[in-house]
Amino acid sequence: MYIERLELKDFRNYESIELEFSSKINVFIGENAQGKTNLMESLYVLSMAKSHRTSNDKELIRWEADYGKIRGAIQKKYGHLPLELTLSKKGKKAKVNHLEQTKLSNYIGQLNVVMFAPEDLYLVKGSPQVRRRFLDMEIGQISPVYLHDLLQFQKILKQRNHILKQNQGKAFLKDVMFDVYTEQYIDAAVKVIQKRFQFMDLLQKWAEPIHFGISRGLEKLTVSYNSTSGIKADWSENEMKEHLEKKLVDSQKRELDRGVTLTGPHRDDLQFFVNDYDVQTYGSQGQQRTTALSLKLAEIELIKQEVGEAPVLLLDDVLSELDDFRQSHLLNTIQGDVQTFVTTTSVEGIAHETIQHAKMFHVEQGAVLR
Repeated sequence: MYIERLELKDFRNYESIELEFSSKINVFIGENAQGKTNLMESLYVLSMAKSHRTSNDKELIRWEADYGKIRGAIQKKYGHLPLELTLSKKGKKAKVNHLEQTKLSNYIGQLNVVMFAPEDLYLVKGSPQVRRRFLDMEIGQISPVYLHDLLQFQKILKQRNHILKQNQGKAFLKDVMFDVYTEQYIDAAVKVIQKRFQFMDLLQKWAEPIHFGISRGLEKLTVSYNSTSGIKADWSENEMKEHLEKKLVDSQKRELDRGVTLTGPHRDDLQFFVNDYDVQTYGSQGQQRTTALSLKLAEIELIKQEVGEAPVLLLDDVLSELDDFRQSHLLNTIQGDVQTFVTTTSVEGIAHETIQHAKMFHVEQGAVLR
């Protein structure tokens, strides 16, 4: 799949713009703070219906405008697909093939993207929240059911936490609604955990050989999902539910002290091991970067396998952060069937022939020149 055309109206610092892209490599060149990343962000929002930079949609609307709009013409293996997203202070409306979608989960997944930005190099050593977000965003692209289950889980978690907060400091809790929410919480949590385990198996399958290649055959990467409740991937659904129920009973006193739910997928994490050593704790910066790059390249292959088409790759100011060898490995991998967008202040120093044949867009103060 690839993006043929992009139209923006009152998005970030763009009043009105229309661009046509190459199905191969597209490069946005310009100084910092001119709008390169805003263009990249618009492509991400077109795909995911949310930004990777802010959780506040109002920030995406141009100053003093009432609403912002992103339109994209997508080419997929079965034909042409128009996508449209309207952002307003009241919320957002999504259209697929000119038809408004009642649920965003029906919209997400129509256009698959893999974003690689400098902050992704900190995926390994960043906070658990960063890694959970990585999981949720990537699984959501290939499984609309997961998005639904995750939203249900978050809704029930919020309700359960509300009762815990109301009863914070008490020695025990006797509340029928709390018992109902806990039962619903267990069911929803196990659905999320099961899907994450399945995704991790797929990610491991692709990331291990990619990392082996980038490390010149010296390192073996292992990726694992670390459940704070102690749930194991090979357990049955009933075993998972029984274990989580016991954990919640055992931790209820601590939950009442803290006023929050302490066990579940909202507390889980990913772990990365290179040659059996924890990369987050013992890995060098180079190993951490190679791990992050391997995960991103694995995402491309994983989506390609699950969806049947290569996703669009967004490289936001990341090439300058990689050394020549990792840069070449990345560009060699995407050569061919992966439409790629690159932001950079200069193509000097990027000798790879892929960049030399790219379609160039010069960005200056919210204007784009060919």
